Amino acid sequence: MTQLKNRRYLDALLKQPVDRTPIWMMRQAGRYLPEYRATRAQAGDFMSLCKNAELACEVTMQPLRRYPLDAAILFSDILTIPDAMGLGLYFETGEGPRFKKEINNVADVAALKVPDPDKELKYVMDAVSTIRRELKGEVPLIGFSGSPWTLATYMVEGGSSKTFSKIKRMGYEEPEALHLLLSKLADSVIEYLNAQIAAGAQSLMIFDTWGGVLSPRDYREFSLDYMAKIVDGLNTGSGEHKVPVTLFTKGGGQWLEWIADTGCDGVGLDWTVDIADARRRVGHKVALQGNMDPSILYASPERIRQEVQVILDGYGEGTGHVFNLGHGITPEVDPENAGAFIKAVTELSSAYHTK
Repeated sequence: MTQLKNRRYLDALLKQPVDRTPIWMMRQAGRYLPEYRATRAQAGDFMSLCKNAELACEVTMQPLRRYPLDAAILFSDILTIPDAMGLGLYFETGEGPRFKKEINNVADVAALKVPDPDKELKYVMDAVSTIRRELKGEVPLIGFSGSPWTLATYMVEGGSSKTFSKIKRMGYEEPEALHLLLSKLADSVIEYLNAQIAAGAQSLMIFDTWGGVLSPRDYREFSLDYMAKIVDGLNTGSGEHKVPVTLFTKGGGQWLEWIADTGCDGVGLDWTVDIADARRRVGHKVALQGNMDPSILYASPERIRQEVQVILDGYGEGTGHVFNLGHGITPEVDPENAGAFIKAVTELSSAYHTK
């Protein structure tokens, strides 16, 4: 493999010195970019775009051509594993992801098989290897998966939910069914992410989008314990070739210490967390990723720059911070404003790092 030219992102996650704070954006390959919209139209639909390695590579590279980002992230979807389990993922206009089959009881769970990442999910591995080759060592490639809890919510609810009534009822009334589902999903994620590493992923993210809807006790039982199992099962290596792992629970700011104790390398923060307080709480145990409110990208470049300064001041001096949004960039953002955000981080952050 080509020697990596820019290690800034990996070094920050591993708490090694960097010359400035690295930056990438969640959903940086997305609908806010006109070139992405054109490529998606060419593909025909979202999943066809995900399953075409060349087109998935193209949209992964698009933001890197526009902006001086410090990492690329695999273009895919968090629901690839449930789809590979045979639930029939599709996207309803205006409603988001849906499944043709739902998980209703322990018999449904027992019928699920852990997918083979080199068979049912080979298109993801093809995309990873294609992107890694196209990057030519310019920046590292981030692979990812949804967390078991987040994947389970979609599988039991049949799609997106506001109340999560079906899966919470399962947790309270049939906890053995939910634990069996989460255990199968954790095993699937371990195999999936290890296959991404083998295909060329140099860092990993686990997106726990819906962990924040749980009570503290249920979060530990149904979400965190399974993410910790995944961290333990990953072939991340060591030294300068270590593949750092970041866990991101949206709405999980009250549990930062618990998340940091899983053995992960980085903890993602949403914008409801004060980054100075987060750093005090976790100390030197993990790096922090975040955490600007994505909605600030609707403001003027001057206001965006002010917010970047506030977050840099909050984290303070030293390594261990990966600058990012507190969630994904939204489709209506002007690409020029995204550029102003990235420029502000690259220009202002060097003052927080010793030469």
